[in-house]
Amino acid sequence: MEPLFSAVICGCNAGLFREALHEVYIPRIQRGTASFAAKFLGVTGPLLSILIHFFQGDDFGRPLEVGVGEQSLTPEDRLFVLMQAAQYLTTARGLAAPEVRICYERAESLCHSAGSPAILCVALAGQWRYTLVTSKLSAARRVAERVHSLAHEQNNPALMIEAYRALAVTHHYLGDFEASRRYAMRGAQIWRSERAVLSGVEDPIAPAVACIYYEAVIEWHFGEIDSCQAIMAQAISLAKELNDRHGLANTLWHAASLAQYERNPAEVECYSSELIELSTRHNFAFWLSGGAILRGWARSASGDTAKGLAWIEDGIEGWMATGAVLNIPYFLALKAEALQLGDRTPEALEAISEAEALVERFEDRHWSAELNRLRGVLLAAVGADETQIEASFCEAIRIAKEQKSISLEKRAEATYAEYHRQKASGLGGRGIRLPL
Repeated sequence: MEPLFSAVICGCNAGLFREALHEVYIPRIQRGTASFAAKFLGVTGPLLSILIHFFQGDDFGRPLEVGVGEQSLTPEDRLFVLMQAAQYLTTARGLAAPEVRICYERAESLCHSAGSPAILCVALAGQWRYTLVTSKLSAARRVAERVHSLAHEQNNPALMIEAYRALAVTHHYLGDFEASRRYAMRGAQIWRSERAVLSGVEDPIAPAVACIYYEAVIEWHFGEIDSCQAIMAQAISLAKELNDRHGLANTLWHAASLAQYERNPAEVECYSSELIELSTRHNFAFWLSGGAILRGWARSASGDTAKGLAWIEDGIEGWMATGAVLNIPYFLALKAEALQLGDRTPEALEAISEAEALVERFEDRHWSAELNRLRGVLLAAVGADETQIEASFCEAIRIAKEQKSISLEKRAEATYAEYHRQKASGLGGRGIRLPL
């Protein structure tokens, strides 16, 4: 590939942009729509190093227009390189990279002039993904609804999978598990019945894969433990079948999270280790941090609290360094558990307070029931006022019921019952140790 990469760079430096794009990059490096260099060789970094030559001043938001003679990029060409850059920037620099947002916003304006509704839908999905991980979830929901509206207008099955993925993910984090389940199942059903694939443009995470693994996550909330594990296995299998390495990293992270929901350290360790190895090999910094956090929880839960806490803290720092705020309340809950296991309960309570403040700011409510349950556990451990402890457990149960999470409701009720059992046994005040 090196001679071909050099040929593109030399062509661009000579002002032969169309020739470099249409005679080398598309047919020989990417082999048409096969995305050969990306999918089969996994060279996203080198691809970005040559794509930048199609832009002005190393700015991924400004595709070049002027070339030698007839070598200028057409609007369709500029749209193509923008979407290529957005895809590989997402995998290399993370979902919250500002360059990604710039590419997708510029692509949206070009889509209108080029009359490309299918690519517009994917560009809007890219904006939705960036908003999801960096801003308020109500803002992400508005973008997801735009994606759905456009997909519905086009009556395109592949675009509908894209739209249902956006709606399913957003409602999951908003804590509306029932709506999330409905959208995820619709997207997964379209894929299973039609195997619809959007031709001519790719998404950094295959929408069908995302619909399936969110279907698994939501099934867990509804108490369908056996089926959720089988569905997650389907998602992993599909990501591998599609040769979607970045999508596989995302799926492995959700598989590890699902194992953490089940409080299975050995399985979390297995999935997170696979995720870390994959992310290290392909420079997926975003998912590398996510894998470190979950591995840290597994190590803490298995008895190595000091090392586990270090993994969690480093992972949270790395995740936030990408610009992402999504999932931080969940991560802080895992940190609070590790701190409690290390007999650092006051610090654990601080982590819960920090998480709750972020929930209020960014509307990430998917773990709110657990945050309140953990607060009750920690307050009981320090012998806090009984009304505070009772309020925390009751709020955890209320939120779980409102969100229709059977699994979280059962967990909160079991912890609350154990609290009353220990209190009735004369273990009031300090000394009540409740299950995390």
